[in-house]
Amino acid sequence: MAKSSENNRLMRDTHPLKVMRFCPKCGSSDFKVAGERSLKCKTCGFHYFANSSAAVAALVVNDEGKLMLTKRGIDPGYGKLDLPGGFVDPGETVENALKRELYEELGLKVQSFHYLGSAPNEYIFSDFSVFTIDLAFKVIPETTQGLRAMDDILDYKFYSEQEIDYNDIPAPSIKHFVQQYFQNERN
Repeated sequence: MAKSSENNRLMRDTHPLKVMRFCPKCGSSDFKVAGERSLKCKTCGFHYFANSSAAVAALVVNDEGKLMLTKRGIDPGYGKLDLPGGFVDPGETVENALKRELYEELGLKVQSFHYLGSAPNEYIFSDFSVFTIDLAFKVIPETTQGLRAMDDILDYKFYSEQEIDYNDIPAPSIKHFVQQYFQNERN
């Protein structure tokens, strides 16, 4: 089976509507599909919706115009290329999440940033499909000197467009942001 069709099959089999068997509120097994993206408990009435989580992705460029990509230190995609960033914590703004993630992962302090766009993503974690809406920002750092790979990244490097193997970027949203960035830079 081709890799993309295997991934599509896994995602169908790992969708929350197929994986969740018990109500997270009362533990009942009478937790049934109640719509295209929801489950409802017939015992306690709890209604669960499979919604997207917010995540941020930073496009950081050095003085030579090269784009920073990180090497993932966790699954999914361990060892593959990614943009620095991560999930927005409950009660946190997207802007604060961007600054926090960059500092946690690289020790990077943000001078300024602006929003570029968003893209949906789906990946499998613990045999469960996780849906995200990834928000991309172009980031101007205070400095790119003295950065270090920490938290859930193994390494980072600045790449020219010609140096990137897009097959090494597993997340469709991240691949889209990187391709869009270089396309905009050419125009």
